[in-house]
Amino acid sequence: MRNRLLYLCRYLPWLALLLVVDAVSALLLWLSEAEAFGALIPLIMLGTVLLFSVTALVLSRVEQKRENAFRAFLNNPDLINEENLIRSVSASDRENVRLLGTVLREKDAVCSRAKASAEDYEEYVEAWAHETKTPLSLLTMVLDNQGDEIPAPAAFKLEYVRSRLQEYISQILYYARLKGGRKDYLFEQVDLNDCIGEVLEDYSLLLKEKNFRITVQVSEFSAFTDRRGMSFLLGQIISNAVKYSDSRKSQPELAISLEQLETEDVLHICDNGVGVKECDFPYIFEKGFTGDPADAGMKATGMGLYLSRKMADDLGLGLEARSQSGRGFEMSIRFPRL
Repeated sequence: MRNRLLYLCRYLPWLALLLVVDAVSALLLWLSEAEAFGALIPLIMLGTVLLFSVTALVLSRVEQKRENAFRAFLNNPDLINEENLIRSVSASDRENVRLLGTVLREKDAVCSRAKASAEDYEEYVEAWAHETKTPLSLLTMVLDNQGDEIPAPAAFKLEYVRSRLQEYISQILYYARLKGGRKDYLFEQVDLNDCIGEVLEDYSLLLKEKNFRITVQVSEFSAFTDRRGMSFLLGQIISNAVKYSDSRKSQPELAISLEQLETEDVLHICDNGVGVKECDFPYIFEKGFTGDPADAGMKATGMGLYLSRKMADDLGLGLEARSQSGRGFEMSIRFPRL
């Protein structure tokens, strides 16, 4: 109904023109035969209004039908919708509609092939990552069962390689998970201390290699979140702290604490590493951005904090960073109170 009123409003100038013509005709009638003027002028005005209403109604239905056909054609530019649109347009526009249909169908075909190619590539990457876990698990089993038979320096290097491979594979899998249309999150009450302990255990070798002093001051706290996603988020932040530790300091530090506020709980993860330069800070969550620290730039992939932000958004958590160049880095995870 609203669309019809809009169509009718478009023809109001024509109604005004007809009324002006009627007024001129009435003036001429009055000048020629004044006695018949009073009887004929109401009939003339009424006939004009009725003729305009019928004409405008018919034209509005035609235009609405053309608009519906055009929208259907844009949503699905197949031959059927193209013919429906051609029947509703003028002869001069039919060739343009056919050309538009050909172009749109070619574009749809290109998009479909690109989408299928992207899906195949994503499936291949996920399959590759899962297959890589098999030799990685074998390496872990060898180190666990026969670690005493391997020389300590070699065992340490193998364990280091295993930890780094595990991190990169996790990044690939979670990147695919974040980009996928379906996400298998399981939201439940997760003990934050247990989650932090498991992540610190996973990164224990890297932390020991850099001689980190770790402080955890987190009271009993349970968050309603996805456990795997939370572990991945914490792992990326801790990995970032290890990666950007300051080699000039004798003992790097990692401090984890919980601040409980009225409306939210905030987990702070702080280190005393190289920090982030002021000019780089606005871009730390951008994909592929690595900054320019001299002793860590070659090790970074620029994906850790990017994936951390994406995961926090998916889990409904706030993620904030604070840093000063040369004075460390702090990441805060905000848990809203339910």
